Amino acid sequence: MIRSSSPSPKQPESAIPDVVAPGLRVLFCGINPGRVSAAAQAHFANPRNDFWRLLHAAGFTPRLLEPAEQFELLTYHIGVTNAAARTTPGSGDLRKADFEGAAERFARIARELNPAWIGFVGKEAYRGTFGERAELGVQERRLGDTQLFVLPSTSPANAAVPWLVRERWFQELAGRSSGLHLRPAVRALIVDPADRVLLVRFDWPDKTVWASPGGGIEPGETDEQALVRELAEECGLRDFTLGPCIWTRTHWFTDMAGWAGQTERTYLVRTEAFEPTPEWSATELANEGIGAQAWFAPADLDPELTFSPRRLPELFRDLVEGGPAAEPIDADV
Repeated sequence: MIRSSSPSPKQPESAIPDVVAPGLRVLFCGINPGRVSAAAQAHFANPRNDFWRLLHAAGFTPRLLEPAEQFELLTYHIGVTNAAARTTPGSGDLRKADFEGAAERFARIARELNPAWIGFVGKEAYRGTFGERAELGVQERRLGDTQLFVLPSTSPANAAVPWLVRERWFQELAGRSSGLHLRPAVRALIVDPADRVLLVRFDWPDKTVWASPGGGIEPGETDEQALVRELAEECGLRDFTLGPCIWTRTHWFTDMAGWAGQTERTYLVRTEAFEPTPEWSATELANEGIGAQAWFAPADLDPELTFSPRRLPELFRDLVEGGPAAEPIDADV
């Protein structure tokens, strides 16, 4: 263990050791030790806290670590600390004085240990440190070369925020901190005269997701050329007229080798209804995670299903009711 700094004379010694080292990819910062974590001398030790599960789901760790294995994080160039040192039953019991010196401490960490990113786990951890409110995501404030990112709280007290929302922010930080590029990709929202949309079901080890067909753009391809190839391979659609670009999206993830995620442009394709007959074999489809394809009317887009983008049902209903917008819509906003 490497200590980055000593606590302020007005602050108690933390019950939990910092997990820090020079040159970390991400240093995660919780708000303060809770009683369960203090007793275990381990960060995020409450079994109902989703921190360790989200680390694994977002690809920061290759397996699910237990809190007692916290120092194994350094193997993956990940660290963890807290904004305030005092143990409390809940973060609501903290006082302004508990964060005294926190901003200066993180400035020293950035200067001496130079983590690429500091990820604050919860808006209150960031606000307590810097005395200002923040939205989720990348912050304008930097500490030297260290970039700052605010994540949703993983505490059970934040359980009202759905898992998929929290996972999406952890995935973004994983992608941004990977140092890899985003893959350019293109998709087609295929709509028939009855205003049904053709979606592809992707079956992954941890989830099932419905999305529009499409994929990566090969070097030298235009968007239309890539879609001609992708739609023939995935669903057998060969003759179509390419409509306007209706949605854009930046999708961060690290489970595609060599990429931090992808930037997507989705085009409207209106066509007669057809039975998908992919050029790809069943094995090729399975290798891409494709398990099925189906037509959906707006009313059939069950909110219990997972879609990509997650707002797809809402965006599709708006499209059916009002037609394409004058400019492409950011599907993640």
